[in-house]
Amino acid sequence: MHLPGRESMSNPNASGENTRFIILISLVATIGGFLFGFDSGVINGTVDGLTAAFNSDAAVTGFNVASMLLGCAIGAWFAGTLADRYGRRTMQLWAAVFFLVSAWGSGIATSSAEFVIYRVLGGFAVGAASVMAPAYISEVAPARYRGRLATVQQIAIISGLFAAFLSNYLLAKVASSSMAVLWWGYEAWRWMFWAEIAPAALFLVALFFIPESPRYLVARGLRERAQKVLVRLYGAGEGARKLVEIDASLASDHHRPRLSDLVSKATGRIRPIVWVGVGLATFQQFVGINVVFYYGAVLWQAVGFSESDALLINVLSGALSIGACIVTVLLIDKVGRKPLLWIGSAGMAVSLGLVAYAFSTGGLDATGKLQLSGSMGVLALVAANVYVVFFNMSWGPVMWVMLGEMFPNQIRGSGLAVAGLAQWTANFLITWTFPMLLAGIGLAAAYGIYTAMAVLSVFFVLRFVHETKGRELEQMEG
Repeated sequence: MHLPGRESMSNPNASGENTRFIILISLVATIGGFLFGFDSGVINGTVDGLTAAFNSDAAVTGFNVASMLLGCAIGAWFAGTLADRYGRRTMQLWAAVFFLVSAWGSGIATSSAEFVIYRVLGGFAVGAASVMAPAYISEVAPARYRGRLATVQQIAIISGLFAAFLSNYLLAKVASSSMAVLWWGYEAWRWMFWAEIAPAALFLVALFFIPESPRYLVARGLRERAQKVLVRLYGAGEGARKLVEIDASLASDHHRPRLSDLVSKATGRIRPIVWVGVGLATFQQFVGINVVFYYGAVLWQAVGFSESDALLINVLSGALSIGACIVTVLLIDKVGRKPLLWIGSAGMAVSLGLVAYAFSTGGLDATGKLQLSGSMGVLALVAANVYVVFFNMSWGPVMWVMLGEMFPNQIRGSGLAVAGLAQWTANFLITWTFPMLLAGIGLAAAYGIYTAMAVLSVFFVLRFVHETKGRELEQMEG
């Protein structure tokens, strides 16, 4: 990743900006993104174990998988609003604690109800991390490389997914299957959840060494603390100037942000920027990406691959996703956010259409599983991974980058709360309904729906999304 020149990297006092420190604290925030990805992806390899352990049908299995997303919606909503009261770093600390509790509890659960409780707690953490990490990064990073740093959050998310896929594959390989006993009398699928404990503990400890967001501190009237943070980030002169800008960007009649700020005083209606945020958040999920992330093993087994091969395909998808995100890091502050979004939408529409076509050519075997010819199996596999690449070079990282920076200072926390709630609600609906779609209308029709959403997202971007590249947060309008 290319960030500012070597002069400022090696001697931060030359320009006043402490680039190394900014990058370091941003990377700490992205550990939450890694856990977001790990907690989301770990369920992928445990579906068979959960179904067998809890004797659940398709609807219950779908709810077990999707239950975390209910917590995510709640976590995103409350983290966004509570962060305006207690701080960005404070909410990330709570998220780290919930990650730890969820990882342990999901592995020891003995019933669907108990499992759902722990997964919802993990959802609180994922929801909070999903909105707080991009908000924190956008509020400490300079505009000229803010997009690149915020995109690292998506690399962390995909790295978490990749780590979950890889650990799931290795644990199942060692045990012979996800349902087999591995160590100390516990099945491999339980150890898949426990693998998250170590990075969650690291996140908790590291958060104690980063400062609070200076923009939050100004909004709470803590100007001296804010100035100290700004000076440490940008140097004395730039820090003082930035303090004045932040102060001026907040409402003159009340500095402390509140939910009612989402309504325009001029029109009495919800600000247009809020609806754009909701649109970005929901379209990111309606294209069906988390069907691949959460049900990848089930999907590939449904078209004839073994459990071991299906888990290995997940690892491949994760590696491709990381590569796609690295491309975005290189491009996002050069070509901008909007071009990446519409190019990604077009690419996803084509690749999803090919996946749907491949699935439409298959037939059912004696057990009711879809069987594809050799060429159609290859087409489905290649097109699905092309789809994953397009998503992760566009909507995957860019949506979170834009949500973290597109809202004015006065409504950033509240705007993120609303958009985060919409994103995770859409995620829940897509994830919960997939097993029922699979059983009811089949893979081809399900992917046809996701294809249509990708097509619609092209028009949404072109019509409603405005570029934010290179603009300071204090220049954002709502």
